[in-house]
Amino acid sequence: MTEELLSRINFLANKAKTTGLTEQEKSEQASLRMQYIKEFRQGVTNTLENVYIMDKDGNKKKIERKK
Repeated sequence: MTEELLSRINFLANKAKTTGLTEQEKSEQASLRMQYIKEFRQGVTNTLENVYIMDKDGNKKKIERKK
């Protein structure tokens, strides 16, 4: 996630609160938010793929995604 992406999202959010957005800016804001959510979910998925649960006997078990 880049700093430019976050700063542009914040700029558009502040502008929407103060002066309003044009249709082009609204569509840009929506696509930037979707990109942010996609990257955030990917980061969480990557983290969870490296998580192990240790039982009381000391055995590590990799967590699995529900189907």
